[in-house]
Parts: sequence; structure tokens; C-alpha cells
Amino acid sequence: MSEAKRKFWAFAIVAVLVLVSAGTYLYHEYYLYLSVYLWFGVVYGMCLQYGRFCFSSAFRDLFAVGVPRMAVGIMIAIALFGLVGAFVSATGLSTFHSAPTSLHAVIAGFIFGVGMCFAGGCASGSMYKTGEGNMNAAIVILSISITQAIFVDVGGWTNSLVPEAWKASAAAKGLPASITVSDGWVDQYLAGYIWDQPVLSFASMLGWTDHSVAGAFVGNFLLGVVLPGALLLVVVYLFWSRRAFMRKRLPAGTRAAGWRDELAGYGAMIVASKRTAIAGLALGIAAGLHMYAIQGLRVKYGVKNAGTLLERLGFDFGLSVNGTVFDPGYWYVTTQEAQWVGWVMHKLGWNQMDNIFFGFNNGIPNPLINPADWMSISLFGGAAIMALLHNEFKFKKPTLETAVWAIIGGALMGIGSRLGLGCNVGAFFVRVSQGDPSGWLFGLGMVGGAYIGVKFFNWWTERRMAREFAAS
Repeated sequence: MSEAKRKFWAFAIVAVLVLVSAGTYLYHEYYLYLSVYLWFGVVYGMCLQYGRFCFSSAFRDLFAVGVPRMAVGIMIAIALFGLVGAFVSATGLSTFHSAPTSLHAVIAGFIFGVGMCFAGGCASGSMYKTGEGNMNAAIVILSISITQAIFVDVGGWTNSLVPEAWKASAAAKGLPASITVSDGWVDQYLAGYIWDQPVLSFASMLGWTDHSVAGAFVGNFLLGVVLPGALLLVVVYLFWSRRAFMRKRLPAGTRAAGWRDELAGYGAMIVASKRTAIAGLALGIAAGLHMYAIQGLRVKYGVKNAGTLLERLGFDFGLSVNGTVFDPGYWYVTTQEAQWVGWVMHKLGWNQMDNIFFGFNNGIPNPLINPADWMSISLFGGAAIMALLHNEFKFKKPTLETAVWAIIGGALMGIGSRLGLGCNVGAFFVRVSQGDPSGWLFGLGMVGGAYIGVKFFNWWTERRMAREFAAS
């Protein structure tokens, strides 16, 4: 594709999004709320594509070939996002809420980590790659979404796997009659186990509130992000980066390495991740501004959730029993994609409103008027714009083998996302940056799962190549 054509299509995408924003706002002022999600989605997509922001690639590079650049860049991005998040929290305008903390996050992260290595891309990485024209990544997104929609409504024989303590605790919650919690494994897992776990932040564990200056900057940012992140980077430096740096700095063992050499090596590792770190800084600033904008509009319109706005507009189908829809107020993926599939399944006759995930919490509004869906769709657009402008857009057809791995990996990521209440973005990146200890637990599991996934995939590839050579 020529440069002129690439620029034409990039600006065409922008023009379409502008028309959607302007046209819907002229129809009704409330659509401004959806347009905020739309334009921040564009920014997220551009940042992801620019920084090649993929957790699967980071762990594959680290465990398979010993290159820490992407992993280091992601940790720097988390710290930068955490700094912005601390400012937002200290002003009292943060839309973030910590998640329950327990061993479930480690297990969920492990399943997700294996899945993303099988699929060749995490949730966010698969989204920006789809925007680049990678159809294998699109299969991953579809698999994640379908698996979630099925998994959250599974019942029948799976109820025999539910511990009696979960059943009793779930039954005692007094959920509405429309939520058939007694016939849903995930419902009993959520209501009977997850909801009983402590909701913590590093600030609250120290006796501070998340919105206080001490809680936001000292508790959640310094103690919850910077210190553990710096320690992790020290581990990465010692095991994956130091040897190569010292080989260049001190050839043939000319002298023993001193503390200045170690600091120089640590700094060189950080600087090598500049592109991902820049993308992370932009993501952090954008996510912080996103929180400000959404919270400001909630105050302006006198609502706590977009479900109220949709109801005022006459779109009451698909709202949860609480009158809400998924409306995080910041960067998030996987939940809204599951809503697409849930909405379609419901229209085809599969009741998706009788479970906690859709019926009680997130709803399944029409994707055309779902705020978070506008963010995901425009994220594809933002990634496509950046890829077109940098001559990195290209339609890539999947092979049968890669499509199968995409389906398997996507399914595992879908299950891990629902068990962990989020993916590599919602359950790890955002939570860690906002001082939520459950994010580190999910990350711990994700690292372990990624290690197993990389090793298994390498074994599989070597085994297949050996068979091919033997047959030739």
C-alpha cells in the first residue's frame, strides 16, 4: 500500500469517528459520555500499537530468548501509570475500585498466562494486533469473548463441583430471584467465595484512605508500586540483563564489577525499554484523564453509572437488575467483548441475564449504545491509525495450526479472566498501578503460567520440527 493510500485510510478512520461523535452528540447530549470512551479508546489503541504493548511477547522474549526489554518496559509503564493514578486518587476523582484479594487471583493468573502464550498474544496485545490487520489475533479476541459468555452461565453437572460452603454463602446473599445463583458454578464462586474475600489496598492496610495524599502517594504508589516494581527489575537485571551488559563493559574480565557498573547496567536496561515506557506514560496520562472526564460527566449528569443515562435515552434492554451496565471509567478490556457475545446469545434465545456477571453486574446492552464497547471498537481504530501511519498495517491470514492455538489460548484467557475478575489489563496492569495487592497476585500467577506456556510451546515446536525432518 502506498504512503498516500495509508494516510487516506488513517484519516478516513478519524473522520468516521468524528462523524459518529458529532452526530450522536447532536442527537442527544448524553452521547458525550459514550464519546469520551470512544476517543480514549483511540488513544489506548495508538499507544498499544506504538509500544508493541503485549504481555505475551514480554514473557516469550524473557523466558525463550532472554531479552527483558518488553517486560522492563511494562513495569516502567505500570509505575508511570501509578504516579498519574496517585494524583487522580488524591483529588477524590478516581473511578477505580480494588478487587477481592485471595489465592484465586494466583490461580486465575496462571490459567491466563498459559493461555496468552498459547495464543501468541494477551488480551490487549491481541486487540492492537487485530487493528494492524492480524486475523489470528481477531480469532483470539473472539475465543476469549465466547468462552467468557459461556463460562459465566455454565451450570448443570458443574454444580457438583461447588463446595457446600460456597453454596450456603451464596444462598445467604439474598440475590434477586431473576439471578439463578443455585444453578451456576461461576455465580456460586462469585457470591459464595469471591464476595467474602477482603477488598484491600496498600493504603488501607496502613490505615489510610485511598483518596488521602498519604494513602495515594505513599501507600498505594510508593509501597504498592515503586518498591516491589524496583525489586522485580533488580531480579530481571541480575538474571537476564547483567551478563550481557558486563560482557561489553568489562571485556575479558579486565576488573571486578563495582557498584557504579551495576547502576550503569541497571540504567541501561531501563533506557533500552524507551518506546514501551513512552507508550506506558501516554497510557497512564490517558487513563488518568479518562477517570477525570468520566467522573466529571457523572457529576454533571447526576448519575453513578451509564445505565441511568441509557435508561433516560429509552434503552432499558440489557440493563442489569441494578439498572447498571459495565462502566469502569478507565482502560479495560475483555468484559465488554464478552458483552457482545452475551447480547447475541440472548437474542438467539440463550438467557444471559440470569447470572451474576451479566444479569447482576454488567448487563448486556446493545453494543451500539454500550460505552465500554465504544472504547474497544475505537481501540481497534486507534491501532489501525498508528499502524497505517507507520507502514505496519497488513492483513495476515491465520493458518489452521495458529487458528487452533488461538482458540485454545483464547479460551484459557477467557476462563482466567472471569476467575480473576479481569485480564492482563484489568486484573494486573490497572490494579497494580492503583495499589491493589490482588493485582500482584494475579501477576504472580501470570508469570508462572507464562513460563509453563513458553516451555510447553517450545517443546511442541521442537517436537513438530523433529517429526518433519524425520519424514523428509
